[in-house]
Order: sequence, then structure tokens, then C-alpha cells
Amino acid sequence: MLLAIDCGNTNTVFSIWNGTGFVATWRVATDHKRTADEYFVWLSSLMALTTTEATITEAIISSTVPRVVFNLRVLCDRYFGCRPRVVGKPECRLPVAPRVDQGTTVGPDRLVNTVAGFDRHGGNLIVVDFGTATTFDVVDHDGAYVGGVIAPGVNLSLEALHMAAAALPHVDVTRPTRAIGTNTVACMQSGVYWGYIGLVEGIVREVRRERAAPMKVIATGGLASLFAQGTELFDAIEDDLTMHGLVLINNHNKDIA
Repeated sequence: MLLAIDCGNTNTVFSIWNGTGFVATWRVATDHKRTADEYFVWLSSLMALTTTEATITEAIISSTVPRVVFNLRVLCDRYFGCRPRVVGKPECRLPVAPRVDQGTTVGPDRLVNTVAGFDRHGGNLIVVDFGTATTFDVVDHDGAYVGGVIAPGVNLSLEALHMAAAALPHVDVTRPTRAIGTNTVACMQSGVYWGYIGLVEGIVREVRRERAAPMKVIATGGLASLFAQGTELFDAIEDDLTMHGLVLINNHNKDIA
């Protein structure tokens, strides 16, 4: 079975793929100080609770936090006896190479989302990922990543607002019942929610203006479903887009090996 690992700035997701579907998925806070042994104690305990017998024979990693990759590699090598593929490394090939400025390093998560988005929805696509940062990935007609946009994430913006203004509390992200707030919390929630709806719609509008072909828009990330309630912009919501992309990239590298 394949162990797919998606390490983001906030959380790291582990999923087990049995060849036809994901049999288990777990999430842990990203911490570069966590050792391979600690990962295994946590992961093996959860694997023991599943009803499906899982024998890991291969692994693939996508990480936006370079400092955690070493211990994740040690985890796979020491405890599962396999050398993981790492998205973004030269030996881990993509179906279509990105077309960006020479010397530019594209985030592994963006490459993975591009592969998965193209597989499910074809080319001429905008993938909006609501993560620690809100990213917009532009996928060309042939599946190549050709650039995008990076904006501050929703929770990051809320935290910055709380820290910079002493009188403003920390609030959760939610869709307000009204745009006009009648108390501080409601005002902040409205500003963040409708402000990000405007940000996403505005960026997508400008991207579409620069492209010659019609562009479909799909959303992924933990807050995608919440923001989809406030706009008709998205053609689809994909909860497992990154994991699907990791499976595709792993299979692609097996095919060309």
C-alpha cells in the first residue's frame, strides 16, 4: 500500500491508498522537531485501530516545510523499508513540467494540486486552495502549472488582526447572517468572510482576463466549503485534491521507472 504524506505549514496529513481508494486518513500538527520515532509511535497506534490490514510498501511526500522532510524520509526508510518519493525533487517527475520563470521554485503542494486538478477537470483551470496561505494555481490546457497568486490565509489574517489591534478579540471564521455587524465580533467576521469572497472573486476575474480561454475554478482546503456558501464562482469543491495528486504522481513515476 502507498503512504501519502502532505505536510503543510499548519497540519500534516497521512493517508493510506490501497490501489483503489483511501482506507485511512489522519492529521497531526506540523512540527519540524518531531522525530521519525515519534511519527511512528503516533502513526502505528492509529494504524492498529483501523479494520483494514495496512502494509506500507511505498511512500510519497509533499512538503511546504523543508525542515520536516528529513524525519519523514527516515520514518519511511526505517519503519516501512521504502525510500519515499519527494515532490519537487529532480528524481520525482511530474506528468507535465511547470512553465515558470527560470530559477523559480514552485511549492510542492501547488504542483500536486495542478496534477490532480487537471486529471479531474482538464486544462484551463484555476485551483483555489484555502490553506495557511490562500493560493491560486493556473493550469494550462495541457496540464502544466503556469503561475498563480499567493494571498494571506484566512486564519492568518484573523490572527494578524487580533495581534495588531489590542481591542479586537480572536474570532472564528464563519459566514455571518448579515453584512453589517452590530457588535465587534460580527463586524470582524463579516469583514473577513465577505472580504475574502471579494478577494477570491477579484483575483479570479483578473486571471480570466489575462487568459485567452475560459477558465474553470475549483476550490480545495479546509475552508473551501465554507466560502463556497457565499459565492457561485466555484465549479467544484475537492476535499481530497492533494492526496489524489500524490497518488497520480507516484503512479507516474512507477510507470516511467
